[in-house]
Amino acid sequence: MGKRILSAMSQRFTEFFRFFLIILISASYAQAQSSFIPLNDDYYHLIDRLEIKRGKFTEGFHSTVKPFERKAVVALTDSILKEGDVSLTDRDWETIDYLREDSWEWAQKMASTDSAHYNNLARLGWFRSSRTDKKQKFWNHAADLYSVNNKDFDLHFNFVTTNFLGKDNNTNSSLWFTGRGVEIRGMISEKLGFYTYVSDSQGLFPKFIRDFAPEYTFPGEGLAKKSIRNNSVDFLTARGYITFRPIKNINVKFGHDHNVFGSGYRSLILSDNSSPYLFLRLDTEIGRFKYTNLWTSMLNNDTNAWSDGLRGKKFAAIHHLSVNLTDKINFGIFEAEVFNRDSVGGGYDLNYLNPIIFYRYVESYIGSQDNALLGFDFRWLLGRKASVYSQFVLDEFLTKYLFNGSKSWTNKYSLQIGGKYVDAFGIHNLDLQAEYNLVRPYTYSHKDGGRNYAHYGQSLAHPLGANFKEFIGIIRYKPAARLSVYGTLMIADKGMDPNTFSNYGGDILKSYETRTGPNTKSRDLGHKIGQGILTKNTYTDIRLSYSLAHNFFVDGRYLIRNVKSEYVDFAQKSNVFSIGVRYNMAYRQQTF
Repeated sequence: MGKRILSAMSQRFTEFFRFFLIILISASYAQAQSSFIPLNDDYYHLIDRLEIKRGKFTEGFHSTVKPFERKAVVALTDSILKEGDVSLTDRDWETIDYLREDSWEWAQKMASTDSAHYNNLARLGWFRSSRTDKKQKFWNHAADLYSVNNKDFDLHFNFVTTNFLGKDNNTNSSLWFTGRGVEIRGMISEKLGFYTYVSDSQGLFPKFIRDFAPEYTFPGEGLAKKSIRNNSVDFLTARGYITFRPIKNINVKFGHDHNVFGSGYRSLILSDNSSPYLFLRLDTEIGRFKYTNLWTSMLNNDTNAWSDGLRGKKFAAIHHLSVNLTDKINFGIFEAEVFNRDSVGGGYDLNYLNPIIFYRYVESYIGSQDNALLGFDFRWLLGRKASVYSQFVLDEFLTKYLFNGSKSWTNKYSLQIGGKYVDAFGIHNLDLQAEYNLVRPYTYSHKDGGRNYAHYGQSLAHPLGANFKEFIGIIRYKPAARLSVYGTLMIADKGMDPNTFSNYGGDILKSYETRTGPNTKSRDLGHKIGQGILTKNTYTDIRLSYSLAHNFFVDGRYLIRNVKSEYVDFAQKSNVFSIGVRYNMAYRQQTF
């Protein structure tokens, strides 16, 4: 037995060495490479707004596949400045300047001698602000604490922090949070890009946040230590990757981070709800097409092993094809396969490494019972004022039950419909968003924890898991250059399990083999959204954000969360006020 384990370990090391060697050889022939902009809802909406106002997609830019390359975002601003026919408010000009300053290494490279473009850049004051004093490395640019930029090496170093104080009036408890760390990104010889982020965080959060993720975890994070004495939580965050282009049309990215597909506030395909995971990602761009392959290594939901010892592994193979059908309409097709192999020497099934095969065929071919999901996404830009978007994910179905009204548990699917409206009702810088999501019971779940659509005990799609319907409304308003106002309303109906032995389909970590029937006649038919213990969640969040300097914000927040249920254990109220400062860190939305 010991020899078999040593042999398997040796084989794994050989495979890893070969893979690393291929990366080094490929990088030596790589094309110019860009790092990616970290996921941040506030930041990404600014990009979305500019694309809507432009009224058409930028060549090579697919906004449904995130995160975005810095180079691609600068190219979007370049297209707007060159065309000169986009109706921009003063806040939009400031946004363009902000985005270009945040990725200034690419903005300098792309500055054009075209007269209209030059005049627009001059209006931004770009040529003045982008001058470089080679002797000065600290604060040479507003976006970087320390930077180096030449043909051989590009480096951007920043300190990051978030701190807040607050109070939950319903429990009369004080709240606090402090997180600090560093962020480093750059390029080597304009061929190999790299990014790393690490922060250490401690805090005391409202009870609904502490209870949301499974034990030993924190929402959106991995391992977390919780204090029994005062209910505070302590966790370490780390993300990092390398990226390069072996040829012009293919981008390779390898590391730990999040990946997102979709245009909505939520994603029912793949979101950043869970903790970061190890992945290898290939993006192939040819004309109107962008084809993304994603191979991941994740952790299953064996909570007994989280406190000590090696965590159980699971894997996923995902591909997504995004097509700009016209310069206003985008359509995407998605497929995922989640699996594990528990035998000695078992690991990533090589059959799923084929980048252009139908995974459902592979599943049948090898005789597995892995978890397969299919779906699509859609986006349409309307009249330089709005966009509509949608997603649909099909987890499982039986044709004989799908349309006969029997409400079989096998009808496992999710649906999203949403839209954005910028400069709403003629009011400059007022943007509205509305979104409706529904997920049928048992969607994303599987009969064992190694194959559900979750990582480290948290959903890879929607934070509410399954067995719910939800409406989200968002107001974003920027009345002044430094002030932003955000308002979020969530209304969600979700079915919960009354105890650990029941399974009404809302907890995707539970095996669907343990499903609980809605009536005594059959546990297979009659399933509907909200079954079990119905909870009604009304969540209202108002935030004022004031920019003191580039990526340096003061945030004031007032949150009212009210969950109503006949079951006393699920009824909960929170009335939270907080004020904080953050620098180079995204705001934690925690909308659930």
